[in-house]
Amino acid sequence: MPRHVRRICLLLGVFCGPATSSALAADADHGADLAKRWCASCHVVANGQTRASADVPSFASVARRPDFSPERLAFFLLDPHPKMPNFPLSRTEAGDIAAYIASLR
Repeated sequence: MPRHVRRICLLLGVFCGPATSSALAADADHGADLAKRWCASCHVVANGQTRASADVPSFASVARRPDFSPERLAFFLLDPHPKMPNFPLSRTEAGDIAAYIASLR
């Protein structure tokens, strides 16, 4: 399947799937737990965190971007990309992490 078709299918699944956890229904607390476990080795994911990679944005800075969208971020997390490790996130987990990041605005 071509990459652009795969992206469209993922996007439709994120926004239209019956098990989808939208930003409003997502669990930000669970997203914080996942972020601390999987993301904190590279990103600053919470206040008080002292170590992270210098060349990656903190979650708070991601949340403050003018074009930030929890739905778009959840989609981004589901689509493998070369700059980040490929974690096997479910749609719910991606939505929860995005909700957590949105809570940092």
